[in-house]
Amino acid sequence: MPNPDFFDQRFAPDPAFVYRRIADECLLVPIRQKVADLQYIYVLSPVANRIWELLDGVRTLAEVRDQLLEEFEVSSRELEQDLREFIAQLQDIDAVREA
Repeated sequence: MPNPDFFDQRFAPDPAFVYRRIADECLLVPIRQKVADLQYIYVLSPVANRIWELLDGVRTLAEVRDQLLEEFEVSSRELEQDLREFIAQLQDIDAVREA
């Protein structure tokens, strides 16, 4: 059952992750791991990159969703599902913390 409070949450990047844009690639690198180990470098899609940029600990996920709906041609339902999945992935790798 979906959590009705999901979109009221606020997340911020964990300082143990470094974000870099190199050419057209957006990367997340955990600095606690061996940086040379490519299995620990995460390449973000354009939408995932924008989500990462918007996770500032101030905006709620509802505000992030609304901003993304203005910027991308996607249905609200599809975006909400993608946002839930991406936040879960970020939590799995400890890349974000709840603010």
